[in-house]
Amino acid sequence: MPFQLFIPLSLLCALLPLHHGAPGPDGTAPDPAHYRERVKAMFYHAYDSYLENAFPFDELRPLTCDGHDTWGSFSLTLIDALDTLLILGNVSEFQRVVDVLQDNVDFDIDVNASVFETNIRVVGGLLSAHLLSKKAGVEVEAGWPCSGPLLRMAEEAARKLLPAFQTPTGMPYGTVNLLHGVNPGETPVTCTAGIGTFIVEFATLSSLTGDPVFEDVARVALMRLWESRSDIGLVGNHIDVLTGKWVAQDAGIGAGVDSYFEYLVKGAILLQDKKLMAMFLEYNKAIRNYTRFDDWYLWVQMYKGTVSMPVFQSLEAYWPGLQSLIGDIDNAMRTFLNYYTVWKQFGGLPEFYNIPQGYTVEKREGYPLRPELIESAMYLYRATGDPTLLELGRDAVESIEKISKVECGFATIKDLRDHKLDNRMESFFLAETVKYLYLLFDPTNFIHNNGSTFDTVITPYGECILGAGGYIFNTEAHPIDPAALHCCQRLKEEQWEVEDLMREFYSLTRNRSRFQKKTVSSGSWDPPAGPGTFFSPENDDKVREKKPAKQKVPLLSCPSQPFTSKLALLGQVFLDSS
Repeated sequence: MPFQLFIPLSLLCALLPLHHGAPGPDGTAPDPAHYRERVKAMFYHAYDSYLENAFPFDELRPLTCDGHDTWGSFSLTLIDALDTLLILGNVSEFQRVVDVLQDNVDFDIDVNASVFETNIRVVGGLLSAHLLSKKAGVEVEAGWPCSGPLLRMAEEAARKLLPAFQTPTGMPYGTVNLLHGVNPGETPVTCTAGIGTFIVEFATLSSLTGDPVFEDVARVALMRLWESRSDIGLVGNHIDVLTGKWVAQDAGIGAGVDSYFEYLVKGAILLQDKKLMAMFLEYNKAIRNYTRFDDWYLWVQMYKGTVSMPVFQSLEAYWPGLQSLIGDIDNAMRTFLNYYTVWKQFGGLPEFYNIPQGYTVEKREGYPLRPELIESAMYLYRATGDPTLLELGRDAVESIEKISKVECGFATIKDLRDHKLDNRMESFFLAETVKYLYLLFDPTNFIHNNGSTFDTVITPYGECILGAGGYIFNTEAHPIDPAALHCCQRLKEEQWEVEDLMREFYSLTRNRSRFQKKTVSSGSWDPPAGPGTFFSPENDDKVREKKPAKQKVPLLSCPSQPFTSKLALLGQVFLDSS
């Protein structure tokens, strides 16, 4: 018998009470200015509570008004909230927090940390704040955005994660000790999202620092997942990174898989990479063919396509926003409206929702103030201007304030059926939920720039355009300026000047009539003729036509050296005249 969905009439008709600023009898949409101020007040109630009661711990415990470490002891909420401060217009606090983080955060600690969470929250948060520093009035150092204290912090944090990628498959372990690397006996089972959610941050880091190791390991992990898909084009939920065998074979778009699909699309846009987009579009066909039922997405067995779990997970609510990024607006709106009916039934999205029964799943009734449905509303409102999307924003503000606001911040909703609370305020509430709400109600925010304004920056590598818009949000809602990825690359003219210099030096130390190929010593610059070769007059013209070969860097490499120190030939180094 084919799978059928039965949606209770009570679910389709359930509505939250109307509030001030909600659509009235004439159908007017919620007032954006009113809700923008309400969201700003929500942010500062939570943020000030964290500073007063929880800093320097990772997160606030709002019911007991104290703090605790959750993901590694990074003062995580402060890092996660930093770019939200600027989006809300608070440049002075942004500047203060930048100084605080430099003085207080240390990654050289004996802590077992989630590779995935450290990347999206810490590396992503620091990279975003680094790229927004000048807009926030921070006095940036010479060479920015190709250098800077926040960039160095992001690089240090990312290097702590690299040992996790040293596996036979290139897919990373889920946990790494920041001081000692991967612990002996660490489980090799990692969720799909924990493998495929690095390309946005790591490619940005490689572009800014010049060290390709980050982008390289992220791409290898993506490709190994792609090669591990089933014959019907689906991936499971958990895989053994040592053997490449699937451990959990449930396929869907939600928890454990979600941001893998998200990063194929966002990585494709950020890097203008057609291959990544082609991979996602192939997955999208399989997802539509096997997991989609009446604009809901279920969980199926990855090899057979048979339904394994007829549930909707709150984490799946990012999907309509992702559909909007590829222009699939009609399907995105239909799916969004399905998810919105669940919100209106409970005043939030339960972690699991049984679609046939139209109710929560036992032990999955909570709502930890997740942002995904609000995220999709923001994307779709930018694409359509449909006032229904503002109504979701209104409902979110009203229900979160009514249910979860306490004296010391906002508490996770432990059970949406009776509105019991849990003693936790996750850092993503300030990084994502509040940010997406604010951007939904703030159409003129600089994040929404359409390219009509921009900043010109002079870098050591030439003139660079920043701030023209098109920001790519990582999965923790940290915006990355795609133009920045082109700011720190040497111009071809400069490369050719260096090549001329090297040829001249070589001619002084070797017989002009005989050129021998030699291996360049470790750490030195590879001439563009190819790895391990020097130039000769015979191949000079051919060399200039070829793209410089990418230098291979070991997983545990030293920090990138200054450019001049890489110009080593036969034991001699070219130094700046200064």
